[in-house]
Amino acid sequence: MVMLCQQLPARVTLTLQQTIDLANDSSLTAFRYRNMYQSSYWQYVSFKAGRLPSLSLHLTPASYNRYMTQRYDSENNIDVFRQQQMFSAAGQLEVAQNFDLLGGSFYLETGLEYMRNFGANSFTQYSSVPVRLGYRQSLIGFNAFKWERKIEPLKFEKAKKELAYNMEAVSEQAVGYFFSLALAQAEHRLAEENVASCDTLYAIAERRFRIAAISKADLLTLELDRVNARNTLENARIALKRAMFSLATFLGMDKNSEIELQLPERPGVAAIPSETALSMAKANNPTLIGHRQTILEGERDLSRAKTEARFNASVNASVGFNQVADRLGEAYSHPLRQDIVAVQLTVPLVDWGVRKGKVNMARNNLNVSEITARQEELTVEEDVLMTLSDFDARQKLIESAADARELAEMAYDQTMQRFIIGKADLNSITLSLQRRQEASKNYISALQNYWLSHYKLRRLTLFDFDRGLPITETLDL
Repeated sequence: MVMLCQQLPARVTLTLQQTIDLANDSSLTAFRYRNMYQSSYWQYVSFKAGRLPSLSLHLTPASYNRYMTQRYDSENNIDVFRQQQMFSAAGQLEVAQNFDLLGGSFYLETGLEYMRNFGANSFTQYSSVPVRLGYRQSLIGFNAFKWERKIEPLKFEKAKKELAYNMEAVSEQAVGYFFSLALAQAEHRLAEENVASCDTLYAIAERRFRIAAISKADLLTLELDRVNARNTLENARIALKRAMFSLATFLGMDKNSEIELQLPERPGVAAIPSETALSMAKANNPTLIGHRQTILEGERDLSRAKTEARFNASVNASVGFNQVADRLGEAYSHPLRQDIVAVQLTVPLVDWGVRKGKVNMARNNLNVSEITARQEELTVEEDVLMTLSDFDARQKLIESAADARELAEMAYDQTMQRFIIGKADLNSITLSLQRRQEASKNYISALQNYWLSHYKLRRLTLFDFDRGLPITETLDL
């Protein structure tokens, strides 16, 4: 007979900081944000690699052609069709280096071609380029390299800030789940205490009713309170289970885990200058960095449109050696000087205002981007100032909520003692119990609002005011 042992749910005790660390490390949301960052990271790596020399091998291993082609017959002074049959192969090795300042490319290459003609006049030839050094670029055209050097580092900086911003948003979510469970646990604990208290009060009331010290109505009221307390406890148990399940799922834990929370201590009062918060937000907020990127891209598009509205000129110049021979070895013997200079011009004559329209459209898009960036900056400033104001106010609310909780506990204990000895009526003990429960909930809500404001301020500024460091410096990238 095989005995199956049922696995007991794991019991875990978490502090607020441990909950936030787990969320940043194990939650699916954090995993998604990290993968989004990795995509931007490899894009930046590709950009940096594009600034380094590249080595390319171009091959045509085999090419066979058999066709009829038109040829001139000099003996009869006529054009005739003749059969052409040819096999060829080619290879070229090239090293290229982009020159960002001018937008061109230097290249160094070597190559070899082989050709075999079949038919009545069959022959074989080799053509070699032992070495050739050249430079190609657009003389008046758009310099894409220059704009990439400005935009790509800013895009990567934005990606790092976005990762930090999103991870702080995960921390905010963790705070919300943590205190939802903390409030559910507090309500469950208060419901249990309320059941015990109602049982005690009903037992005392029964003894008093026997000696006619209280009325039948008061006794029935206490019995009703006892029934309602049990119903409240059951509802609190359901809410507790739901809150615990939500937190465990968010943290990537076993969904049957039993989580016990340790509320954070009352935080110390921290004064954050508004000028510091605003300067950090302007420097670090990814939304504002994104707008700076958009403005640069608008300036790039305007520059491209203006350049393409004029005539374009490009140059390709190279110097090297080449040789042709019937044998491979002779193709590299006594190479001849090879100089190539090519200049190309494209002059727009009539386009019916197409280029002018593109310039105006690019200029208008740039103006819209600048206005949008300014509006967003004002929105971020307002959000930072309001969050900072809430943060300051909620520090004070925690102090008053803690004092109210202590006073409510003391008042309830005193009222209970007075009720036991018959010096307090039913309304007094009921009111005292309600105030005690409300004060306990208000204290947890005050803690939640404080930590939500704390992490929202961190998210908006991407600055750790406790340690005095930008969050990107403490984030594992």
